[in-house]
Amino acid sequence: MESEVGPLRSVLLHRPGAELKRLTPRNNDQLLFDSIPWVDRAQEEHDAFAEVLRGRGVEVLLLPELLRSALDDPRAHAAGVHAAVDDRRLGAELADVLRSHLSSVDSVALAEVLMAGMTFEELPAAEGASLVRKMNHPRDFAVDPLPNLLFTRDSSAWIADRVAISSLTMPARRRETAVLDLVYAYHPRFRQAARAYGAHSAPIEGGDVMLLAPGVVAIGVGERTSAAGAESLARSVFADNLAHTVLAVPIEQSRATMHLDTVCTMVNTDAVVMYPLARDSLVAYTLYTGDDGALRVDGPEPFLTAAAKAMDIDRLRVIDTGLDPVTAEREQWDDGNNTLAVAPGVVVGYERNVETNERLEAAGIEVLRIAGSELGSGRGGPRCMSCPVVRDSLR
Repeated sequence: MESEVGPLRSVLLHRPGAELKRLTPRNNDQLLFDSIPWVDRAQEEHDAFAEVLRGRGVEVLLLPELLRSALDDPRAHAAGVHAAVDDRRLGAELADVLRSHLSSVDSVALAEVLMAGMTFEELPAAEGASLVRKMNHPRDFAVDPLPNLLFTRDSSAWIADRVAISSLTMPARRRETAVLDLVYAYHPRFRQAARAYGAHSAPIEGGDVMLLAPGVVAIGVGERTSAAGAESLARSVFADNLAHTVLAVPIEQSRATMHLDTVCTMVNTDAVVMYPLARDSLVAYTLYTGDDGALRVDGPEPFLTAAAKAMDIDRLRVIDTGLDPVTAEREQWDDGNNTLAVAPGVVVGYERNVETNERLEAAGIEVLRIAGSELGSGRGGPRCMSCPVVRDSLR
């Protein structure tokens, strides 16, 4: 996969499940949700999203199904148990009890614990006293749920035939790395085909990784991806000749702009939809390798200038989310910039971003509208909710 807009052929999604039912007013902030979603409606909206993609000929891979299949491998099952049990949280005795229990369950049950977590009252019974069990509320989590699995773009990103597994920054999301590791290492679909980059030691998340053109990768640096993470991934793709230029793009470290794809996404080979306030403020550092093979860093210079230069085009067309500042800010918050391209000039967007969608269509972009009243409660749009695995080449 070499671009953000080549015809989409295969995509990884996560249909929201029991992990969303774990959200309460007491824990939703910690688990990175802005409100408590109506889970049944979120599932309906997600099913409709998946059907829109299937209607365009896209193969939809669902993460829970892949995980359950991967865990059928005894090695994956053992690794899954290890990922679920935190000795530091549970203490040695209780951890051993949980480890023994999970080692005995089938792949379906283990997958459910890995995704939806487990409370202390759900832990298996054990002989003897446990201070840890006694001092925690029965409905506290012994194994945290992973409601942000919904946003499959963040936990892994494909570059050509390689998948980069993210090193996620926020504590509520860090165990997602282990889940994706299991899928890519042990599922028959990927075991032979995927040549994966393991999780980079420095933070990097897929929502900050954007394939602007063949050989050109932009990486947002902000709340979730560090400069060290961007440099680490750049060195990897240079070493494997997957890119000739990487643009490191500093973004504001805030909830509203947590990833590069919250302010800018590709909608055609030469066009992006962008939050107007970011249009003139975004800059980029250009990374490449010199004739001696050593890393070079130029800049900063305006992002749009650096991108056009790296993409070898005259200019990168920009479609604003709205000329009115209030509307632009509202629609940026509602993921108006977070579109998913299914082909050049064809994108999926939330229906509620009326002005953004109208501006896209006025610019010749077809918009496939989906509902997102509940899906958006975790701050993520169609791009956040999808990890493209295969796209056709643009060449």
